[in-house]
This record gives sequence, C-alpha cells and structure tokens, in this order.
Amino acid sequence: MMLISAESFAKDWPTLNGEPPIVVAHRGASAYLPDHTLEAYRRAVELGADFIEPDVVSTKDGVLIVRHEPNLKDTTDIADRPEFASYKRKQKVDGKAEEGWFANDLTYAQIQTLRAKQPMAQRSQQYNGLFKIASLEEVLQLREQLSRETGRTIGVYPETKHPAWHAEHGLAFENKLVALLNQYQLNQKSSPVFIQSFELGNLKTLKRITPVRLVYLLDGDDVAANGEVKTMVPYDFQLSGDKRTYADMLSNANLREIKQYADAIGPWKVYIMSYQTDKNGVKTQLKPTDVVKRAHQQGLQVVPFTFRSDAKYLTATENGNPSVEYQQYFKLGVDGVFSDFTDHAVAARAEFANSLK
Repeated sequence: MMLISAESFAKDWPTLNGEPPIVVAHRGASAYLPDHTLEAYRRAVELGADFIEPDVVSTKDGVLIVRHEPNLKDTTDIADRPEFASYKRKQKVDGKAEEGWFANDLTYAQIQTLRAKQPMAQRSQQYNGLFKIASLEEVLQLREQLSRETGRTIGVYPETKHPAWHAEHGLAFENKLVALLNQYQLNQKSSPVFIQSFELGNLKTLKRITPVRLVYLLDGDDVAANGEVKTMVPYDFQLSGDKRTYADMLSNANLREIKQYADAIGPWKVYIMSYQTDKNGVKTQLKPTDVVKRAHQQGLQVVPFTFRSDAKYLTATENGNPSVEYQQYFKLGVDGVFSDFTDHAVAARAEFANSLK
C-alpha cells in the first residue's frame, strides 16, 4: 500500500518493494511535544509523517492507553500529585526492578487526571502539564480525522508494550487491540497498520487473530566502545527458556522463522550500522552490516529505530547534520525510519529522492 505522496516522484528506491521508505513519527513529534499526546501526533502529521506510532499499555481496568512504559514516572506529572503518593511502589517489569507509579495500578479515570511531560531534559519543557494522557481509541479517532483533513491516508503503527508482563498481571490485550482495529475499519491486510512487538510469542498470537502486517522489533542494551552491540534475551524467551538473543535472531535461519509470523523487522539501528567511541567520547560510524540485504532476501521489510537529531545522538560522521545519517540508511534500502524529528526525516527522504532522479 502506497501511503506517501511527497516522494513518489523518485524511481528505483532500494527498498524491498521499490517504494519510498515510510516515515514513522516515533511517539508522535516527540522532539517537539510530550510523547504520545494527541497534540504530538497531530504535529507529526503536519510535519509530513506517513505513520504515527502509539505505544500501548493497559490500565488496571483494562483500558488501552498510549504511554512509552507502564511506569508513568518519567512521562507524566504523577510524581508532583500528592493524591497519588500512596501508589508509588517497586515492581518488576520484564524481570527488572523499577520504582514508580504504574498504569496497571491505576484506573483509566485516575490516569485521565494526569498530564504529560517531556521525558528528555535536553528538549523543551514548556508544554509540560498541558496535555492529557490519550487512549488508543482516541489515537485511532485522530488518525481518521487527520486523514480526512489532509487528504492523505495516515497510517498507525502501534507497539504492544511488554505483552508477556501484561499477561502475567491478567491484562493481556491482544484481543482488545484487534477489536479496536475492527471498530475503526483497520483490520485488513491492506489497512494502513503495522503492529510491532519485541516478543515473537506476541506476534504468533496476533498472527492467529488479525491479518494486519506485523513487525518483530529487535532491541539491544548498549554499544561498546569498539562498536559491538551489547544484546539481550527477549523477555518471552526468558520465560520459555529460549536462550537466543536479539542479535541471534538476525541470522538467516532465524530471519526465516520470523518471516512465518511477521512482515517486517524493526531493528535498533546499530544492528545495521554501529559506531565506535574514542577515549574523548567522539563517535564515528562503522561500515554497515548486511542485515538489510539478508532481511530483504527473506521477504522482510526493515524499519529501524530511532533517529534523533539531538547533538548527543549524532556521530562525528554526521558532523552535526542529521540528514547524513538518514542518507546512509536510505542508501542501504531501509523500508522506513522511526524518527523523533519527523520534519528532518521527511526532508532527508526528499533529498535522497532527488539523488535518484
């Protein structure tokens, strides 16, 4: 399905289907407005996003809301709200201990009283406390509205956050997610929808109950000074005793397995092109791997995360120009990019399109 209008003039894109790569607004226009708010999603579409990305978690009473994590301490004003002081506690999420305020302890009505805030200190804090916490249904309604307003088909790219953990708490929400997609006529293979998950087991469940396109996300823990990606074992694999890491899942055999349940992979971008860090902290891009090529050989699209233009995330190779990084990945044939800076991604794609003429 072709959703892009601006770069359709280019020919011979090195993507799997030959079409321009999509721009996915990571948590909305999260560089400019607090994550996962309706305002951030609207701004992202105004900046040219093809898809908006809501991370999905469940409240205590089973309402699906959009937050980056079940722990609300970093993305809401809950720590400043005395009426919620007694809800602060320690809890394990995917086996790791955290302290904070958790969505699974609070009802939707309670969460509706909270307001969003910008979690990254280097970004503007001027909109903190202004925007409410959105439900997934509100995001789907907004997608429909924005498609009408812009005359473009805006896609939605939800992520099921910590599905095994939610199931452990009696809050599995795959069926609710699919029911909402059905309600908004978004539950077809051709629908402008990708559902993504860091857990292959979750994709297997979704494969049985929905025809929409599915994406296996591949995470990592850190990047060593020499550029080696420090990987990890997915939580659902930990529970089942499967010792494979996310890095292991990028082998040809495991890519073939992923293809049985998914249409695309969403790797942390350093699995495609990492960087080394010298003793002064200067980062330099390394040569790309063959991940994109091998995934394409298995019929899998590749949509890496996350592109950020903040100075702390750029390497010396980009020399302060984020477009350079995008160009490198577009040249490798990625089928889309997740970006906090929607406008930068859209501009870089147009620049690359011009080079293909």
